[in-house]
Amino acid sequence: MTGLRLLLAAGLALAVSGFVYRHALPPPEALSSELREEPQQTPTRVAPFSVHAKGVDYRIEPKFDYDIAGLLVSSHDSATWWDTIHAESNDHLNVADLCLVWGANAADGAYRYMRFHNAQFTCYYAYPGGVPVTRAHERALSNNHLLTTDARVARAIRALRIGDQVRLRGQLASYSHNTGFAFARGTSTTREDGGNGACETIFVDDLQVLARAPAWPRALWWAGLLLLGIGSVVWYRRPFGDNAW
Repeated sequence: MTGLRLLLAAGLALAVSGFVYRHALPPPEALSSELREEPQQTPTRVAPFSVHAKGVDYRIEPKFDYDIAGLLVSSHDSATWWDTIHAESNDHLNVADLCLVWGANAADGAYRYMRFHNAQFTCYYAYPGGVPVTRAHERALSNNHLLTTDARVARAIRALRIGDQVRLRGQLASYSHNTGFAFARGTSTTREDGGNGACETIFVDDLQVLARAPAWPRALWWAGLLLLGIGSVVWYRRPFGDNAW
């Protein structure tokens, strides 16, 4: 049964490769020209307003209209089981955080040598040794708290994958509630800050996917599972007692 052994080995190798490279990012030449542009922040005419989500009334205070295009390099879904901060804060409005890069990072491909991961409210990044780091690179990255009560927009946000190129439009805004206790969260209004308070809080009006993440890691994953499935069926249907491989 050498053929069966090779089939299962190939399936396992493909599946493992697909998993390892599941967050592969596209090369710079595959990025939309929109990602080389700076986020656009302009005075807003949107007055403060109220919204309701899961039994909580929120007050939204728009600061600026905001338009950003970026490459998704890390994300966090606020509904994940281990997210305790949002639950304890009665924060059902911040559906997800998206860590995006653009500008200098998109222009020279520096993001390919960086490492990213999201916690419940923060995007962490690192440049491995030997990669030139400039202020232009550091400012062309942001963690974005996304607010919405639109179920369609929330589904679209949660369907995004690492490596997607996206454009978000809405308002930079602070938000608050008084359900059980006084809660308030603000927003950054500059790309020059860093650390605590530097995240952009966006009440999202529109989400556009400019380009999807590379498909080949998922193709490897599903091809591997298919081969493993075929191999398992062949193994199961072998004559009883045939243990030769």
